[in-house]
Amino acid sequence: MQHETPDDYVLATGETHSVREFIEKSFAVVSRKIAWRGEGVAEVGVDAASGQVLVEVDPRYFRPTEVDLLLGDPAKARKILGWQHRVPFDELVREMVESDVAAIGSSARPK
Repeated sequence: MQHETPDDYVLATGETHSVREFIEKSFAVVSRKIAWRGEGVAEVGVDAASGQVLVEVDPRYFRPTEVDLLLGDPAKARKILGWQHRVPFDELVREMVESDVAAIGSSARPK
């Protein structure tokens, strides 16, 4: 925002993480371990302790032209702006989950 010449920049970590990894780390924040059962669109993530289904695939959210890899390259922002991400992936996931839990109240925490 403070740069003299306007331009487009990608602000990203330059890291790649799977949806599966994000889900596992998210549930770990609220002390739940995910076990995966099934394959493809029939795969579900269940609470390893109770067997309760917590994650399901919803084909409504498939992209018509899905790509195999989405990875942001922040090299230009780093070189020109001196920008670098400061929040590691695990911390970002934790902050997101804790914010959501706070927003919906303590009823989201396992008993």
